[in-house]
Amino acid sequence: EKLRIFEPSNAYDFGQIVNAVNANKDKAACADLLTITDPKKLPVMLSNKLEGETLLIFIQSLEHYIAGKDPGLVYQHLFYLSKAERFKVVLALLSKNEKEEVQHLFDLLSENQSDQYSLEDLESLRKVYEL
Repeated sequence: EKLRIFEPSNAYDFGQIVNAVNANKDKAACADLLTITDPKKLPVMLSNKLEGETLLIFIQSLEHYIAGKDPGLVYQHLFYLSKAERFKVVLALLSKNEKEEVQHLFDLLSENQSDQYSLEDLESLRKVYEL
C-alpha cells in the first residue's frame, strides 16, 4: 500500500511521515515528501531528529526520483539539510559506502546543471558534506 503523503504543517507531522517512510523503506513516498516540502523549512521540520537512516533515505530519494527532473531542488535540499541540527554528527557516522552514495548524488548534480546553482556552489557544498 502506497503511503499517502501530505504537506506537514509542523515538525511533529514531518517526523511521523519520515518514520513511516523509513519503516517502509519507501523512497518514492520520501521523494513525494521532499517535493512538497520547502527546502528552507527542512532544518525546522527535522528539529533535532536527524538520524543516519533519515539522511540516507533522503539522499537515495533525491538521487533516484528527483535529480533527473529537478537538480535545482536537490541542491536546495542538500544545502538546507546541511543546516539541520545534528547534521555534522550524522555525517561523521556514515559508513564508506554511505558516503559514496552521497558522492554519487553530487556527481549527478555536476552532470545535470541547473541555473539554481553554479559549479562553485556545488563544490563548496561538497566540502560541507566532507567529500
